[in-house]
Parts: sequence; C-alpha cells; structure tokens
Amino acid sequence: MTKNIVVTGIGASSPLGGTAPESWDALRAGVSGARSLEHDWVEKYELPVTFAAEAIVRPEAVLERPVAKRLDPASQFALIAAKEAWADAGAPEVDPERLGVDFATGIGGVWTLLDAWDTLRERGPRRVLPMTVPMLMPNAAAGNLSLHFGARAYASTYASACASSTESLVNAVKHLQDGLADIVIAGGTESAIHPITIASFASMQALSRRNDDPAHASRPTSVDRDGFVMGEGAGALILETEEHAKARGAKIYAYVVGGGVTADSYHITANDPEGRGASRAVELALAQAGATPDEVTHINAHATSTPVGDPNEFQALKTVFGSRIEDIPVSATKASTGHLLGGTGALEAIFTIFAIRDRQAPPTINLTEQDPEVPFRVSGEAQDLGAGDQLAISNSFGFGGHNAVIAFRSA
Repeated sequence: MTKNIVVTGIGASSPLGGTAPESWDALRAGVSGARSLEHDWVEKYELPVTFAAEAIVRPEAVLERPVAKRLDPASQFALIAAKEAWADAGAPEVDPERLGVDFATGIGGVWTLLDAWDTLRERGPRRVLPMTVPMLMPNAAAGNLSLHFGARAYASTYASACASSTESLVNAVKHLQDGLADIVIAGGTESAIHPITIASFASMQALSRRNDDPAHASRPTSVDRDGFVMGEGAGALILETEEHAKARGAKIYAYVVGGGVTADSYHITANDPEGRGASRAVELALAQAGATPDEVTHINAHATSTPVGDPNEFQALKTVFGSRIEDIPVSATKASTGHLLGGTGALEAIFTIFAIRDRQAPPTINLTEQDPEVPFRVSGEAQDLGAGDQLAISNSFGFGGHNAVIAFRSA
C-alpha cells in the first residue's frame, strides 16, 4: 500500500437498529431481527415464506417526506446510513472535487420497478411517474449520495450480488490510494423484501421455511440449517487517507489494510465447492495487508445458513488457515440480521470494526448443534479477542461467482 486508509465514520440502518451503535448493541445482546411479515401481499400471493428481517426503523420515520418520495427504499436506507456516518466523522469540510462515493446494491430499485409495472398495467402509461427510471436504476443510491453531500470526485456503483458492498469498500481504498479523493463515502444498501424476490429465492430452495419460528430461522453452521433469511437496510463508512484524517483531528476506528476481489467462474448461483476463488480473495487481502494467516484474530464469515454454502466457506478458509481455522474466533452475524444481499458486506464490515475495537467477537445465535462439516469456532456467547494488535477479515460471496474480502487492523 502506498497510503494508509482509515475509517473515521460509521452509519447503519438494519433489522437490529436504526443506527450503527444500536445495531451493534442488539447484535451483542443476541437479538434476532427476523419477524413475521405483516403485509397483505403475503397472503395474497400465498408465499411459501412469510417472514424476513425488515429494517427495524422505517425510512419514512427518519427522512422528510419530499425527500423520501423521490427515492426508492434502497436509496432511502443508503441516505440514512450515510448521513449518520458523515455526522459520526465530524461532518468534515472537504473540497467537493476531493470527495468520492463508492456505493453498492445487489438488486437496486426493485420496489420502484415493480410498482411502476403494476401502475402501467392497471392505470396506463400516463400514470407512470417520470422519476421511475432515476429511482429504480442501480446507481441511484450512489448518485443521490453524491448530490446530497456534494461529492464531485466520482460516484461509482457496484452490483456484485451479495459481494457488492464489500467490493465497494475494496475499490474505495484503491481510489483513495490512487489519489482520486481524500474522503470516500462507501458502503451498500438493499431493500428487496418483495413478493417476487421471496417467491424466487423460495423456488430455488434458498430460504429458510421456519414460518412458525422466524427468530430462530437463520442458523449458520448449525446442522439443522435450512436456508437464509431475507434482510434489508444499509451500511455506510467514511474512509479517508490517514494523513487527511489526522490533519483534521478525526477519530480513527480502524485501518483498512487489505482487500481481495476474485471470481469463481464456476456456476451462476453456486459457489465453487473447493473454494478456490474465495480462498484466493482471502490470500489477496492478507497479502495487501502485508500479513500472514497466523496474524488474523477474528473472522466475520459470510455464513448465510444454507446447507451448501457454509461448508464451502469453511473449506475455502481451511485452505488459507489450515487447522488453525478451528481456533480463530468466528462470528456469523447473519444469524441475527438475516441476509441484506448487496448491503450485507458493509454492515458486516461495521460489525468487524466494532469487534476489534471492543476486542469481542459478537455471538452467533441459533446454534443448536454444530455441523461437523463446518467446525468454525463460533459461539452463542461473545468471544474475547484478547489484548494486542487485532487483524480481522470480513467475507462476502455472491451469485455470479463474486468473492470479496476486506481486512481491518485495530487503530
């Protein structure tokens, strides 16, 4: 690395809390964000899965109505998280041409798109809102953040399924090191708890069907796991060069020391069973960090709670860490939050940063009996990370064979 990159601001809106600290506190307390869906469309379409992990604070309770009306829910969550992160960073004064945006989504404005389609079919073309395309486009979140904060360096969007927002963080680091900006607003967002996505994921047998017990449905690494739980929300981080942060007296949460992005080129939805792409992404992140696998003190696993995905991730990490993988404290936070798709990597990066700051790996709830094929060191209780320097990684893997890993060192 030619420049040290630091995290100076954090924001989130999640199934566990309306802010990043609230989400972290609920995660450490073992709270589940999964709840039964109270929408008439659940019964109308006879959906086979009737629960999800919706964001606990609705955007309309936070944003001014004129602002919210111009944004798809995915962009609403992005703005909420970014505003919190910006304020947390001290609302830095920065030349607009030195402020960039790297923000991701896996699906984008699905609610806007499908609501507009319903309007077209039922009421005709004149009733389709003129803002439909600007609201549904995948780059809407990044574009609106650029407008809101006056970011003129650049505004980039990443759509790499469930690896999207981790990839946005990796690229933000590169953009800062390349001198394209002094500060970057980075992260990801998703609001896709919609009948079509639930029906589709259920059709491919990817979702848990524990309709009678939503809070215990997401159970990564547990032998009786039966699929993931849909989640929604956003996570945002303010990244900047260490030089810039120290010059303005900013607090520093952590150093972003490495990132790895690879592709499996194996299958459009299934990850490589040998974990070659995933393990290479971890190796790239550690190489960029100038670190060895022995230095890693904590891992936030992708761990979606699917029967196939969890063992594949374990095998990928065993390739890198060998038998030591069973001794590294691991957290599988989707047990609490559900799976935020394109927003999940940013939220889990935030949890990883808080873990090394507080020297405590958050609990993995709902672990009834650990699968012998996934012998991560996970626990239903928080795990002490000990004293000394902390080096942690957060993994994200997505449809299309996308792999992204980000590495953090304690400040």
